[in-house]
Amino acid sequence: MNELLDVVSDPTLVEQAATLSNPDLAHTDFGLYSLFLRADWVVKIVMIGLVMASIQSWAIIIEKTMTLRRLSRMATDFEKLFWSGENLSSLYKRINERADHPMARVFLAGMREWVRTSSDGKEKKITPELINRVDRTLNGAVAQEVGVLSNRLLFLATVGAIAPFIGLFGTVWGIMNSFQAIALTQDTNLAVVAPGIAEALFATGLGLLAAIPAVIAYNKFTSDINRYVARLDYFADEFSIFLDRQSG
Repeated sequence: MNELLDVVSDPTLVEQAATLSNPDLAHTDFGLYSLFLRADWVVKIVMIGLVMASIQSWAIIIEKTMTLRRLSRMATDFEKLFWSGENLSSLYKRINERADHPMARVFLAGMREWVRTSSDGKEKKITPELINRVDRTLNGAVAQEVGVLSNRLLFLATVGAIAPFIGLFGTVWGIMNSFQAIALTQDTNLAVVAPGIAEALFATGLGLLAAIPAVIAYNKFTSDINRYVARLDYFADEFSIFLDRQSG
């Protein structure tokens, strides 16, 4: 009697017995590609959409990471150049030909407003009215750069918000198919319901796989961009103060 209880309680033997009683289950392939091929056409569309969203998200993540690192280095180099004591006119002429990062473009916007009314391109006498105009121009340039830096972040936010729900839709659809299979075969064996449940869970996994990196990247990039914009605002304020000191 004790030996019989030991056999029944052995999980390995129980699993083997379940496989023998359901021979179709032993031959069912639960690989990712096989799950996709067996899935209903609606679930396939969900899976393809989530995979494409994930690929696009990673492309944005890689591009934004490289861009923000490059802009941070270039901003540091430009700040050193600006405070090196070089004449503003000379710096303006040199930067005007290669303003390839936001801080340089903010500087150019302020300098263009400064020399705009001079017919010969030389600096005019600095007045409080001119400083106010330069300050407004700098603020507008910073706001414009914020829009450029934030480009494509909305896609990451959208993927992070809706991808889990799209995956959940695929899950619900797959479970409905499993119930329909039970109703048609009048059989509740695991071999009947397991493929549909596996497809459903696969859709959920794809939704999370697309959403989690997108949410993390969105929060990280938002924080990095906010810090970079703070540097631009600080530079714009320092530039205005620099001009104000010269007017005095």
